[in-house]
Order: sequence, then C-alpha cells, then structure tokens
Amino acid sequence: MQVQVLSPVLIAVSLGSMQPWTADAWRSLPARQQPAWPADGQLAEVLAQIAALPPLVTSGEIAELKSQLAAAATGERFLLHGGDCAESFEGCRSSSITNQLKILLQMSLVLTHASRKRVVRVGRFAGQYAKPRSIEVETRGGVSLPTFRGDNINRPEFTQEARTPNPQLLLRGYERSALTLNFIRALVDGGFADLHHPEQWNLDWVVHSPLAAEYKRMVDAIGQGLQFMETLAGVRVHQMQRVDFFTSHECLVLDLEQAQTRQVPRRSGWWNLSTHLPWLGARTGAINEAHVEYLRGIENPIGIKVSSDRTAADLVALCERLNPQRESGRIVLIHRMGAHQIAATLPPLLHAIMRAKVPVLWVCDPMHGNTETVVVQRGEQGAVPVKTRKFAHILAELEQAFEIHAAAGSILGGVHFELTGDNVTECLGGARGLVESDLARAYHSSLDPRLNYEQALEMALLVARRM
Repeated sequence: MQVQVLSPVLIAVSLGSMQPWTADAWRSLPARQQPAWPADGQLAEVLAQIAALPPLVTSGEIAELKSQLAAAATGERFLLHGGDCAESFEGCRSSSITNQLKILLQMSLVLTHASRKRVVRVGRFAGQYAKPRSIEVETRGGVSLPTFRGDNINRPEFTQEARTPNPQLLLRGYERSALTLNFIRALVDGGFADLHHPEQWNLDWVVHSPLAAEYKRMVDAIGQGLQFMETLAGVRVHQMQRVDFFTSHECLVLDLEQAQTRQVPRRSGWWNLSTHLPWLGARTGAINEAHVEYLRGIENPIGIKVSSDRTAADLVALCERLNPQRESGRIVLIHRMGAHQIAATLPPLLHAIMRAKVPVLWVCDPMHGNTETVVVQRGEQGAVPVKTRKFAHILAELEQAFEIHAAAGSILGGVHFELTGDNVTECLGGARGLVESDLARAYHSSLDPRLNYEQALEMALLVARRM
C-alpha cells in the first residue's frame, strides 16, 4: 500500500475560528505534557525514520471501529475498553500479551452473554508507552530530576542519564507496538479467540478463584447454545472462530502522533495510523491548545476523558470543535468522576450534550476518579506511599453511572478499565478481599494501580448482572 507522509497541507476548517488545519498548526499553540527533548537534532532524525516506516493499523480498520462505536452509541453494541495504565518495553512478552487478550476475551464473553449485545473490544496496548504527569520534576534527597514519563520518553531509574528524554526510545516504542500487534493478529487469526473453545482462555493461576464456578457455568451454557445452533443449521459457524480487536492509546506526544499521520489511497482525509482510537486526556483537553488542534484534523474516532471539573458548556464546545459535521461514532466521552462525585457532576453534562444534539458514545471509567494513596512496607525501601483503588468504590461508580444514564434517558454504551491478566495486588478488595498489607506482595505497576485477573472478571460479572 502506498502512503503519503503527512506534510503541512490544508485539509480542514476549524469551527469557530475558521482557520485552516495544517500538519504543524498545533506547534503554534500551548502544548502541555510534552517532553523536553535535547536540542541535538536526534528527534528530527527519529521522527523522519518513523514517518517512513509502515503504519501500525489501517484506515479500513479505523473506519470499521467508527461504525461499531456508532452502533454502541445507540445501544446496539457495548464497548469494552481496557488494558494497562502504561505499557513497558519489558512487558512486551508473549505471556503478558496472551494474558491481556484472555482477560479481555473473558470479560467480553461475560458481557455479551448478559446483555445479548455484540461487544466492541478495544485494548490499551501496542502504543501506550507514555503517560501524563502532574509534576515536571521529581526530588529525592535534595536531588531533582525530570519525572518519569513512560518508556517512550525516558527510564524510571533515578539518574540524570535515565531521566533525560531520549528520542531513540520512540523507535523502540514503535518496534514494540509492531511486535505486539503482530502477535495479537497471529493469535486471533490462528483461532485463539474461537468461541468453540473458550476454556482455552483460562489462566493457570486462577483455577482456585471464587468466580471460577460461575464463569464455567456461563462458558458451558454458551458452548451448548453454539452446538445447538450448529446442529440445527447443519454447518459450523466459522465466524465464531475469530473476533475483532482494536488498539487505543492516549494522544500525548504530538511529534510522534504526527509522524504516523497520513493520507491513504481511495479514502479522503488524514488518518493517525499508529492506533485505531486515540484519546484526549484530562490534562491536555483545553479547547484552544495543541492536542485539540491536532485531533480535529484526523479521521479517527476520538476518546475524550471527562473529569468532574469539566463544565457542560466547555464539553459541548469541545465536541463541536472535534466533530463539526456531527458524525456518528466520532466522539467517545469517557467520564471519570469518582464514586463520591459522579451523582453531582455527571447529570449536567448528560443534559447539555442531549440538548445540543451532539452524537456521542458515553463510557464510564470508574478507575481514575477513585485513586488514593496509602503507605505500605516494601522490603528494603521501608514505608513508601503507593497509589491504589478500592474495588468497592470502582463498582459503586459503575452502578451509579448506569442509574444516572437511565434516569436522564441517555445510554451508557461502554466501560473503561485499567487491568492486567497478571497476578498483581494493586487494587484493594474484590472476591479475595485484598487489604493494604497485600499491596507489597505483587505491586508491579510503575504508575497507576490495575485490576488483576480475578478482580477484572468479577467486575465483568457484576456489570453483567446490572445490565
């Protein structure tokens, strides 16, 4: 496939300002959360290499996802958006990728069985190598260094060399993303997601889970139903042997996003071919700043994180800026209020969007608004503060979200979780009742705490009952 690398070409007109959209127009605006790259010319060389490399996803896949998201917005489908808070280069292993697919498949199976709706599966993988940070500098023992911004930018070790942003890491991130996507596609095309054999998705360490019996009953029921349908039809349902997986990451490092933004044959517009669904974070969502300017010019569907401090008028204006044509499937609003604030802050936003008649898909992220810090004993490190989340608060926000949307006449069309298929102990509670002392046992996240396999599956079962 021939592609044309992005250049400063007029392709769109901004709503309100009526200024033309160009490739580098965002550079003239305030750009938050950008690394302080060394001024040695390396960044330009690396970006040129990435711009010449093959795309990670295709425009056809992006268009298909947009169609499925439009169906979720009307209640015909349901979005499951989940994965790591931030990927690491070290985590690009076959076992970690397989476990991530397993938990997303199992959760989608549970949700499909309960809702009788097809589930859109979007993973936070193959590109989530950078994270926004609340502080620019970290200080230890009187020494101040740049904060760790993810493996695409710098390294976590507290040294000047490790914390200095390194453009070469962008190339490694591209390579890890390509390896991850290649393995996922090979697994899916090879029958890994075959609904005839969902028992293959089980993880070895979870055989003693309190949820195992309930999940097995559901799998058996699905298997019997599929066998009955094939017996009646007299043919094997081959479509049940594979499923769609889409990728997603935060649109954060704008130099990198632009390097993989291109035109393609037989389709109009410009496409970010590094991911299917880029999202706009709460820290970079100002309507007149660089990230919004970049995103308004691409054809991808766009996620928008909506915190409790976002006003109704601002949210409507942001949606209209990013989707002036009111295209269905274009905007995914991911609200992240917190269990104690959602009842007061979400309804005004729902009513404002409905009055404006802006087509959006509403998704609940019950993770970010419920983050808290506790102090735990971690071996030689002694007492250290770590971030965690309580399962009960996550569930409480989800349950309220369903009720608030129903009361407003809106549709909650998806859920968003930070999770892992690994046996970590980062979030409190759940079926096994993890407590603060358990956090030191298997806390592996370098940034935000994630639901482990059991907790994620339990959450899916509880959401399924609510649906």
